[in-house]
Amino acid sequence: MALFTPQEALDYHGKGKKGKIEVIPVKPCKTQKHLSMAYTPGVALACLAIAKDEALSYEYTARGNLVAVVSNGTAVLGLGNIGPAAGKPVMEGKGVLFKIFADVDVYDLNLAERDPDKIITIVKALEPTFGGINLEDIKAPECFYIEDTLKAEMDIPVFHDDQHGTAIISGAGLLNTLEISGKKIEDLVVVVSGAGAAAIACSRYYVSMGVTRANIRMFDSRGHLHKGRKDLNPQKMEFAQEKELKSLGEAFSGADLFLGLSKGGIVSKDMVKAMNKNPLIFACANPDPEITYDDAKAARPDAIMATGRSDYPNQINNVLGFPFIFRGALDVQAKAINEEMKIAASKALASLAKEKVPDYVLAAYGAKDMTFGMDYIIPKPLDLRLIEWESAAVAQAAMQTGVARKTIDIAAYRASLSPRLAESRKRIETFVDSYGLDF
Repeated sequence: MALFTPQEALDYHGKGKKGKIEVIPVKPCKTQKHLSMAYTPGVALACLAIAKDEALSYEYTARGNLVAVVSNGTAVLGLGNIGPAAGKPVMEGKGVLFKIFADVDVYDLNLAERDPDKIITIVKALEPTFGGINLEDIKAPECFYIEDTLKAEMDIPVFHDDQHGTAIISGAGLLNTLEISGKKIEDLVVVVSGAGAAAIACSRYYVSMGVTRANIRMFDSRGHLHKGRKDLNPQKMEFAQEKELKSLGEAFSGADLFLGLSKGGIVSKDMVKAMNKNPLIFACANPDPEITYDDAKAARPDAIMATGRSDYPNQINNVLGFPFIFRGALDVQAKAINEEMKIAASKALASLAKEKVPDYVLAAYGAKDMTFGMDYIIPKPLDLRLIEWESAAVAQAAMQTGVARKTIDIAAYRASLSPRLAESRKRIETFVDSYGLDF
């Protein structure tokens, strides 16, 4: 059953103040003294301090809690190349999620630009304003070049969520499925349907976790990636195998893990039946997975399955990652989000899934029980403990790997996160309620 009608969704975006975000001051501006400190002449003191020590921009401006969500609208959700103006509602929505889940402020920047080098030039020039860059909905293969170049040339975190978000969340699920199934990561035979940004990033991430690259059987819309093909870009060539597989169905024979980031309905029950014992199925196509939960479980009751949907168990949802990863990175003024920080995020999520689920989470999902096991390998997005577990783990990893500019007491930091989020949500609720809109 649909949760809303098309008109209700449009009203949500269009009624009252247009869009979903607003910029408001956080300091009083009621008196002449206030105004003279906010702008001239008092603002000059902050400017001069930063001119002497640029690191003070994190002390005297909002930079340390500000992320740019940058897109050119060339690969928006499942909508494709709809352009930056049409993609803006998604980027505003991303800003809402950053704020609601982790108290991170966002400016969404929607660029009317397709040239990767020009996008790089634009984003690099933004560095003095932001504490981090979240690239979003930029099509492959350009997204790889853009992110790699910006990461090498900028001194703040650059993170393409379409790539790494799915990798980190599914990586957490993979850690727990290995524990439940008794499989060893280095022995996994992996079938990947899709060869875009998310599929390439997930496959790279699984390799960094211990999957054997030669065991990854990847397919794009033209078939199996093998070294006899002449149409593969460098990213796809990383996963090209020596021997060609004639079909996706053939690849399922003897496979342990299926990762779907392609389109719905392309995996049959017979394909799933051909997999090894305790198959792991991550069917993430939206809105319809490559195979439904019911069909997969009917074919293989021993399967551990995750999808991108909230109405099935084990939702692989990027909101479990990016808000909390940036929260931790920002709070230690990290120069980058590195592999160790991403793996720390996955491990934190995997560990949280083993904890007792609070009653408020059960109530939010209409469930009587959620216990670590085949149908609960990943925490739910509405679990308020996520910020404590994941952000603290990311901050710790940043310090341990030398990319943090700031050293913090992790125990005290972790204890501060939930109260901070509660205060932020209270402010937001009061502000939003003042508009008197009811959806």
